[in-house]
Amino acid sequence: MNTTRQERLPQLDIFRALAILGVLHVHASSFAAGEQALHSPYYYWLNWINIFFKFGTPSFIFLSSFVLFYNYYGRPVTRSLIINFYRRRLKYILLPYLLASMGYYALTLYVNGRLTQNLGDNLLSFSRALFSGSAYAHLYFVFISIQFYLLFPVLLKLLQSSRFLVRWAVPLGFALQWGFIFWNKYELHIVEKGSLAISYLAYYMMGAYIAIHFEKVKLWLIKPWRELPAKQKGWTALLVGLWLIAAFIHVQLWYVARHFGVWTDSLWYELLWNVHTMLSALVLLYATFLLYRKAPRVIVAFLTRLGELSFAIYLIHPLLLAIYRRFRYQIPLESLTYVFFIYGGLVFALGGSWFLVQFAFRRIPKSWIFLGSVPRSLESSSKVKSGHASDEMRKVNT
Repeated sequence: MNTTRQERLPQLDIFRALAILGVLHVHASSFAAGEQALHSPYYYWLNWINIFFKFGTPSFIFLSSFVLFYNYYGRPVTRSLIINFYRRRLKYILLPYLLASMGYYALTLYVNGRLTQNLGDNLLSFSRALFSGSAYAHLYFVFISIQFYLLFPVLLKLLQSSRFLVRWAVPLGFALQWGFIFWNKYELHIVEKGSLAISYLAYYMMGAYIAIHFEKVKLWLIKPWRELPAKQKGWTALLVGLWLIAAFIHVQLWYVARHFGVWTDSLWYELLWNVHTMLSALVLLYATFLLYRKAPRVIVAFLTRLGELSFAIYLIHPLLLAIYRRFRYQIPLESLTYVFFIYGGLVFALGGSWFLVQFAFRRIPKSWIFLGSVPRSLESSSKVKSGHASDEMRKVNT
């Protein structure tokens, strides 16, 4: 088994940047698309933003799996590897998740005037929220990631030991995910199923499959278009075409449901979301390598830094959005100004989070406790030389 360290892929920071931009679009437009602006003449656009960009979180899950299997698949599963694996994630993922959950939950209680009331009930309620990823709306993603970390050594060992499982990884992931979807719809009725890792197993297995076969996939990603064989050009065009079609149908289905109140079976929304976002992850992977190769260096640098900070930005951006939304005042919901207000929230959340995170990493000792591991580019030179944080560890998730 090959135990050499894998080549670092700087392109993946751009993938993280595109994914966090997707998340920010969805969160910035959530109230407008979900309830506030249903009768706005600009509602189609607001709904389009909210649904089209839903690829953010699934793409992060795909990438998390890809990074883990890319770095670990060629290494034997030993006791020291497992201990080191969990120590890093306990320190840089679980601890920030715990502190973020405490902070957001306390803030929610304070805003609702219940912070100092029924302390025992509040603690019990917080415990339930912590173990369901529901202390605040966006924290379910980190909770899902923690579940996958618990499963990872087992899945790694299974895929290392069976070529059959590797070959059928994506269909098996898709089948298990949809088996759970049907089971939940007709029997379990779990309301917060989106906080369970099995709801994203197809993305996880697709990330594993591509990581295991990356030497072959990389040829498609790094070659200029003119050098691709005709067959690969055809498959690439088909991928992009199917992605656009799936995204359009997904957007339309939600527009008709929200704006006109014409709803259909929930399985259709689930299926279109699944197809749209799985194709999105593949398109983003291709776009990532294309941007790294073709985009101006200033754009690459911007996206790279955004990707490096994406996990910390993910943790704190809802706080800035909540503050921003308190300043809507008398902006009419049906006006174009309201559309600009929505996009202003995205810019405010992104810019404010970026500034706070970068300031914390550069100026506040031990900021990793709250925000996750410090990007290598923001560490002191002495820490870089001592290898304080490996690239793989820093990129475990966002």
